[in-house]
Amino acid sequence: MICTFFGHGDAPQSISNNIKKAILSIINDYGVNKFYVGNHGSYDNMVINILKELAKTNLELKFYIVLAYLPQKEDTYRYSDDITIYPEGLEKVPKKFAIIERNKWMLNQSDYIITYVRHVGNAKNFKELAEKRGKIIIEL
Repeated sequence: MICTFFGHGDAPQSISNNIKKAILSIINDYGVNKFYVGNHGSYDNMVINILKELAKTNLELKFYIVLAYLPQKEDTYRYSDDITIYPEGLEKVPKKFAIIERNKWMLNQSDYIITYVRHVGNAKNFKELAEKRGKIIIEL
């Protein structure tokens, strides 16, 4: 079972505890131990930090940062200790569509979605797409 995350890039730090509770709930209630997360904006950054913290004590937990763009030299340090995935075929996608295509890939791989949606945008679009595809959604 795989869980992924869709939320706004401007998500407030105040939701961090809710993200952690949702992750712990999905691990304990559904046995999910594999997570995919993007790397753009505050929501993704909070998720990454929480998953790093939880992975220290839960050796079965695996998470992967799914990149929308091929890493540049300046990214080497940022991801040196993290496991990243760059979906096959994404290098052929125009840069302005890369995040959307990466998100589609994550959605297709996942059984569960944890969302933070408060306004129109890609997070809302992917939450609605997840609903149409019958994914189990946990809303923050």
